[in-house]
Amino acid sequence: MKFHVLTIFPDFFASPLKSGIIGKAIEKGVFEVNLLNIRDFTTDRHRTTDDYPYGGGCGMVMKVEPVARAIESIPHEGKKRIILTTPQGTPFNQALAKELSGLDDVTVICGRYEGVDERVRAFADIEVSAGDYVLTGGEAIALGIIDAVGRLIPGVLGNEASSEEDSFSNGLLEHPQYTRPEMFRGVCVPEILLSGNHAGIERWRRQESIKRTFLRRPELLSSAELSREDAEYVEALKRGAASAN
Repeated sequence: MKFHVLTIFPDFFASPLKSGIIGKAIEKGVFEVNLLNIRDFTTDRHRTTDDYPYGGGCGMVMKVEPVARAIESIPHEGKKRIILTTPQGTPFNQALAKELSGLDDVTVICGRYEGVDERVRAFADIEVSAGDYVLTGGEAIALGIIDAVGRLIPGVLGNEASSEEDSFSNGLLEHPQYTRPEMFRGVCVPEILLSGNHAGIERWRRQESIKRTFLRRPELLSSAELSREDAEYVEALKRGAASAN
């Protein structure tokens, strides 16, 4: 799989793409990241990538020509998707990360300044944001996309099952995790996790996942895949919350 990132700050990616699991995967050739400096696709001696907005107003707008040339220089192969990062886009989520992980070629256009020339949008298949807030540029979310999608590519994680148990992968937040020591400052690891009862552990983890989602992100429960037992547990949580109030 190949990622292509269009940016005016390629150095932003230097350290993150050499670090941790993602850095090792790139080094091993599990997937590639191709950084394209948008300034290399300008035609003036100042390598200008932005200009004042027509109609007046504050800030600068990214020009369409160098972005278009950069996109057209990429030899896209197989199943591809071109993404524009913008605060106006749909918030990036795990479902989209999983969808993208099945492609051969993902291009990310990093927005900057006051925004991009509206004509840039014609080159994008989808627009995504990091959430309901504004960043100085799209580089941070581009890194997030590479990390979230990259870790779902076979061969990146040491244990492929790890990604299947992540928060949001099944519509729920992940259950609590513990490791040694068994006791820390008076707080002990739940007894069920020490029991060796694998069926009991799985049931505990499932219920804790549901409980954590109920308490922190209850809106996720409406679209999560719940069994009859899960639904009964949610109702019990609701009754408990109502009685506490």
